[in-house]
Amino acid sequence: MWISPLQLARLGIQGMNGRNLAIIGRYNDRRLFPLVDDKLQTKLLAREHGIPTPHLRFVFRQQHEIRNLEKYLADLPSFAIKPARGSGGKGILIIRRHGQGKFIKSSGGILDLPALRRHLSNILAGLFTLSGAPDAAFIEDLIELDSRFAGYSHEGIPDLRIIVFRGYPIMAMLRLATHASDGKANLHQGAVGVGLDLATGRALKAIQFNRPVQVHPDTGRPLRELHIDGWRDILLLAARCYEMTGLGYLGADIVLDGVRGPLLLELNARPGLAIQAANGQGLRPRLGHLETRAAVPCMPEERVLYAIKAFAVPLQQKRFDRPSVSLQPSV
Repeated sequence: MWISPLQLARLGIQGMNGRNLAIIGRYNDRRLFPLVDDKLQTKLLAREHGIPTPHLRFVFRQQHEIRNLEKYLADLPSFAIKPARGSGGKGILIIRRHGQGKFIKSSGGILDLPALRRHLSNILAGLFTLSGAPDAAFIEDLIELDSRFAGYSHEGIPDLRIIVFRGYPIMAMLRLATHASDGKANLHQGAVGVGLDLATGRALKAIQFNRPVQVHPDTGRPLRELHIDGWRDILLLAARCYEMTGLGYLGADIVLDGVRGPLLLELNARPGLAIQAANGQGLRPRLGHLETRAAVPCMPEERVLYAIKAFAVPLQQKRFDRPSVSLQPSV
């Protein structure tokens, strides 16, 4: 079903051109982009600010460094290989287990050691960067799935995307991996996006490929049951990324580790707009509301409390009511 630009405007939908010119162009200094475009820089910066991230194991910057790859992997039962400047989840390889020269992906696919070397070589050659420029690759620990997410994510780990504007969290969704997304929590590749009430962390609505869904397509688990406890602490972690980067508009991707709790996965200075479809609401009213505030409180806690009060979804607008399952990050 088609919808006119006028109708989209009435719904408060933020378009890409407006986002790029009026929001990103105004609030994001381009000299700060490398802090988030390079995932290695982001991890190091987060460490300086006391923000937890998945444990970094190895970094590869030159082709010759991957010759002895098997020695690096010998003591790692599972791991993730990522490009430092990849985009859209491209180039990320998740290995759940390995042995006898065989590496099992989260989707069940099998790779051998030469295939892993080729993948790392492609990363270093810039195959997964937007510009095609040479890149770095790194290996980090996998996230431990919290047992309370069983049935909500298939062949992968779910993560949270929280949009932060002028230091205020303004919209959030949970991204659930599917078989179609190859175990990755990427909406463009087929993951499920679940919009979350900013005040409570309760599910509002869910989509896959921009179409509403009621249950997880692979497991059949009802998505209306989702509710994330410890929600204010997660919002606070996202809000702190404003001080960490200086970016006025960003997307914070946070994963809930079953052992360590909330971890910052990465940041994005140009976060996508599909979060609006997942929430069934537009970003423009919230952006406009915060643009009228003259000063930004210096304490992230103040900004989180204000956002919770300002952007709570009225009861009559909630898509999923009375969730019965509570998902609380372990601490």
